[in-house]
Amino acid sequence: MYPEKSIILMSMLLLVLTLSGCLNTEEAARVDLSNRTIDAGDNSDTESIRIAVSAIISPEETLVYYQDMLDYISEKTGVPVKLVQRKTYQEVNDLIRRNSVDAAFVCSLAYVEGYDQFGMELLVVPVMRGETYYYSYIIVPKDSDVNNLKELKGKTFAFSDPLSNSGKLSPEYILAQMGENSETFFRLTFFTYSHDKSIEAVAERMVDGAAVDSLVWDYKDTTDPKFTSRTRIINKSRPYGIPPVVVSKDIDPELKERLKTILLQMHEDEKGKEILNNIMIDRFSEANDSLYDSIREMKKVVKDVKGYSN
Repeated sequence: MYPEKSIILMSMLLLVLTLSGCLNTEEAARVDLSNRTIDAGDNSDTESIRIAVSAIISPEETLVYYQDMLDYISEKTGVPVKLVQRKTYQEVNDLIRRNSVDAAFVCSLAYVEGYDQFGMELLVVPVMRGETYYYSYIIVPKDSDVNNLKELKGKTFAFSDPLSNSGKLSPEYILAQMGENSETFFRLTFFTYSHDKSIEAVAERMVDGAAVDSLVWDYKDTTDPKFTSRTRIINKSRPYGIPPVVVSKDIDPELKERLKTILLQMHEDEKGKEILNNIMIDRFSEANDSLYDSIREMKKVVKDVKGYSN
């Protein structure tokens, strides 16, 4: 049973969706819980390095995560670095495809899509706690009586982004193995477009459950557990290849090597190591595309079950 406040919040969300024509029985309702993005220049700007960051976390949180790192890259290259943000993972992929940014931090599934569709290239991957893997967590309110995904049947659920592995594909894969799909399994679903907003939605009981990136949940639980402390993990997925740093196949080769060298050597520099420690990254490493084969396999299984496509 929802507390009175959550009933009111859910009613308001449903009213907005209904009035906007977004609520129907055939597809997930999409609720934008983050009202602003940070925009930057286009590819006419040749005097700076443009680095995009997918909306894994909200725009405000992205600045906290990445600004020091971008400043560090600027200092090492002697060139201004611009942060480019977009609301969805697909929009960031489009920037890379058009060569409108020089590099990007993307989700694992977004990388798989970009690699398969237009040759997006791996630059480096972060190593965190000695691993180049991460997980999808299914979370519920801490005092929920739900203990596994099966018990969320008929309830409300938050996804992060249509191109998110941990926040969309992974839970869809679990459901496919159960012979289910999200459209019929859940009573109502939402896209929050960032993992921290999904965590907040669960903590505030706006939804009964959500699928989130383990890296974001673990970081927030360590540094600011305001919302994670009010949630509980009921499922941890198998390991997936960690979200990488990528470049366009058309990037200037010299710039590509400069960026790769800076990131690979960052942990050897006192200032660089401090920045990495602050965001719980051990170092950056090179990686092979095969790191993401399990995601391709999951996508195929889900597609076979429900025609999943991006």
